[in-house]
Amino acid sequence: MKKPTILISNDDGIESEGIKALWRAIRKFAEVIVVAPNTQQSAVGHSITVSSPVRYRKNLIDKNYYGYAVEGSPADSVKLAVRNILKGKKIDLLLSGINHGANTAINIIYSGTVSAATEGTILGIPSIAVSLASFTYNDFSVAAGFASQIAKTVLKKGLPLGTLLNVNIPAKSREEINGVLITKQGKSVWDDHYEQRLDPNKREYFWLSGKMKILDNDPDYDQTAIGENYISVTPVHYDLTNYALLDELKSWDLKLKK
Repeated sequence: MKKPTILISNDDGIESEGIKALWRAIRKFAEVIVVAPNTQQSAVGHSITVSSPVRYRKNLIDKNYYGYAVEGSPADSVKLAVRNILKGKKIDLLLSGINHGANTAINIIYSGTVSAATEGTILGIPSIAVSLASFTYNDFSVAAGFASQIAKTVLKKGLPLGTLLNVNIPAKSREEINGVLITKQGKSVWDDHYEQRLDPNKREYFWLSGKMKILDNDPDYDQTAIGENYISVTPVHYDLTNYALLDELKSWDLKLKK
């Protein structure tokens, strides 16, 4: 039986431990190709490079296995992989991760990890974003194991066109995780500001700081589920239309004045 072909990308960079852990888990049942940014690209969202060249090079992932490091964003990496590096090779699934830090609630729109999966979805590839809900916890074993499990399920069942899965996993041992919840994107805002600082030459610069304020406590939402030690699986699509408002907008009878 032919192995499925799975493309792995992320936003933490091709040298990240999360991408290596995911590759080691997925290669057990699939042909794996790694194409990811050559440097840290967190919070770049769905940016693509249009005003400068995009280059890539081979990059050692583990012993004798090479992936491809792209001088660009996560979305660039996926687009370049599908359009050029893989030269039309059929990709059965795209996995983006394992990201260091949760991608829940409002963070979804900033996330390069989710954007890599979104680009895969735009290109017609079933895609999953996987994040570990900590910036310091370095045990990716549970996250990699669940990523393998859900990847096999999506390979069997598929996903609707235009929809990806956003998976967030608590930074806990297997015994501490209470289960899996199918969730909605949480409601939150960032309470942030730019700290004014001086560099060693007394030149002014600014550093973004702040914290996310959660606006709900319902376990049906991703951020709350993670806080209660559940794995969160959220179906996400890139159609931003507010369908509930369409009819009301039509009732405004908007016209261009003469």
